[in-house]
Amino acid sequence: MEKGRSITLKHLLIKNIKQIGLQFTTDKVIQALVKELPDVKWSKEFNMAYLINTPENLDLIFKKFKSVAWVNSHYFFDHKPINEYSEPMDITWFRNRALPQVYRLCPTSYLDKLEIKKYANNTIKSYIIAFEYFINYYPDKELIAINENDVRQYILKLVQLGKSDSYINMSINSIKFYYESVLGMPNRFYKIERPRKQKKLPKVLSKEAVLRIIANTNNLKHKCIVSLLYSSGIRRNELVNLKISDIDSSRMLIRIESAKGKKDRFTLLSHNLLNDLRDYYKQWKPRTYIIEGMYGNKYSAQSVGRVVTNAGKKAKIPITVTPHMLRHSFATHLLEDGVDLRQIQVLLGHSSTKTTEIYTHVATTAFKQIKNPLDN
Repeated sequence: MEKGRSITLKHLLIKNIKQIGLQFTTDKVIQALVKELPDVKWSKEFNMAYLINTPENLDLIFKKFKSVAWVNSHYFFDHKPINEYSEPMDITWFRNRALPQVYRLCPTSYLDKLEIKKYANNTIKSYIIAFEYFINYYPDKELIAINENDVRQYILKLVQLGKSDSYINMSINSIKFYYESVLGMPNRFYKIERPRKQKKLPKVLSKEAVLRIIANTNNLKHKCIVSLLYSSGIRRNELVNLKISDIDSSRMLIRIESAKGKKDRFTLLSHNLLNDLRDYYKQWKPRTYIIEGMYGNKYSAQSVGRVVTNAGKKAKIPITVTPHMLRHSFATHLLEDGVDLRQIQVLLGHSSTKTTEIYTHVATTAFKQIKNPLDN
């Protein structure tokens, strides 16, 4: 095999028929071998050769180029692993909602694939709603006939409507999920442009502001909610899933199970919080989860958000306080107190230190050591 010689497989849909696209740079050997493939044609639109997508043709391609060129199948096969998430799929909201008479529903195959892949319920709901908005934008067009230009026009419409970058990205993901995972055509829409990621700094509260928020909670349960979010740096969904058995008071640690990325980890348990949790346990008598709602049910993530926001308003914090803001504050205050960035990464459950490094831009320790030129 000559070094650097390669051919890339792409999914194409031409006249509603699945095709195998063959993308390669000008090379006489590859060109000659491509011409030997059965019924191979050239697409001016995609600027590549193609032939009908069948198992036999796919097998023939690998045999034809064996020891001659590297066949890059990265764009052709779905390599994404199935999540090891144990939360059962809940689509009762999907069946019970009120919809207009003329409305295209998400295909059953879409729901089945989401369940097989074990996506989280919040992601499932977001994907279904976003994909239904998309398919109802083209009510008279067969789903298989929708092409990249149609997707691009829809994304342009979302931009014109002022939708956020995160919503647009999620919409693209929901569309790609159907055509690439459900229909088995990975990276079919590989030319769809995404919004450029904004590099916003996290909003961080001072330690004094956090203490004021905790002091302005309505009751002991709400105090434990705010204190847990700040003192351990856990996410809102991690808090509502936190069980009594996850509190390890002997080692002063909190165990987080099946967190983002389906990973377990440990984080810090505050001595002050432990005393409050013991009083809270005697008063509220939770059965399974640390924070429970009515009749021992799991507390909702929305309720956690309201508790934090209301406490922030009572404390007269000039900005809207969110649970994630407490997580940002936890990480920043640790960094300012000299805790190693790698240790903070582990506590937060970040896969990469690059994600954790954002807090170096908001920590004030380094700035305090700099002499302002106006004061010099």
